[in-house]
Amino acid sequence: MTHSKSAPTKTPMHPRNKHNANYDFPALIATSPELKAFVETNQYGNESINFSDPLAVKALNKALLAHFYDVPFWDIPEGYLCPPIPGRADYIHNIADLLAITNDGEIPTGKNVRGLDIGVGANCVYPIIGHREYKWNFVGSDIDLQALKMASFIANNNPSLKKGIECRQQKNEENIFRGIIKPQDEFAFTMCNPPFHASEAEATAGSERKQQNLATNKSKKGHAYNELKGVKKLNFGGQKAELWCEGGELAFITKMAKESCEFALQVQWFTTLISKKENVEALHQELARLGVKTIKTVDMAQGQKISRFVAWTFQANVNL
Repeated sequence: MTHSKSAPTKTPMHPRNKHNANYDFPALIATSPELKAFVETNQYGNESINFSDPLAVKALNKALLAHFYDVPFWDIPEGYLCPPIPGRADYIHNIADLLAITNDGEIPTGKNVRGLDIGVGANCVYPIIGHREYKWNFVGSDIDLQALKMASFIANNNPSLKKGIECRQQKNEENIFRGIIKPQDEFAFTMCNPPFHASEAEATAGSERKQQNLATNKSKKGHAYNELKGVKKLNFGGQKAELWCEGGELAFITKMAKESCEFALQVQWFTTLISKKENVEALHQELARLGVKTIKTVDMAQGQKISRFVAWTFQANVNL
């Protein structure tokens, strides 16, 4: 008797997420031919890419953005964060559901809905997806000037994105919203993928651990894998401001909570991803201490990985 292998069961993402199904590589290659060089057959007999290869991940992202979001031009400088597109889309779609709560159950669309992406990065992925899916306009902020220049270049060189994305530099690394939100600004929401680690050493160790796990998984699946000895980079990349800050994720989101009080009348919903589950309760406690009455944690699933974001609003009488 023979037993055929089957791929692990994956938890579905948001129902509006265009990436719920398996990647259609022939269609993606038709849109972005350069992806073809990175496609291989995995142990289940399915086409895939080597997710431990940063060039393969980048080529997949290019294809996904071109195929699903009409963004034919997309690139990032070497070493910058190259995020997985499906998970980024899930955050956007769940924010849309959040906005519906304070809009009589209807998801608001159009350029009058403005979002603020804290730490937009060179990839500009959140504003791209939000603008293409819901026609929202975005401000993307970042400390890194090179990242902002790339994000602006992407926004200005794709006709589908023009006039929908503005980039602003955060010139004071001690601030998050201060210096970015102007007195006349009104935002439907803010979003953020905060730095995860507390130091460069911790970030490097995490990157090396991820690389080793990818190598082990590759080996178990019967693929040849050339270990990147001594290379301290992650397949998804990342600069200092993207990966770590003093005090780590908890310090960053605590500062965000405190600063949000200053902009309570200008922002409808504040949101942030939280990587470490134990930090969720800590943020809830800090927000309660600051007098925030409406707080919501939204769980998201990407394949076999569970993530979440916390949202809060200073508006009164919000029924969750």
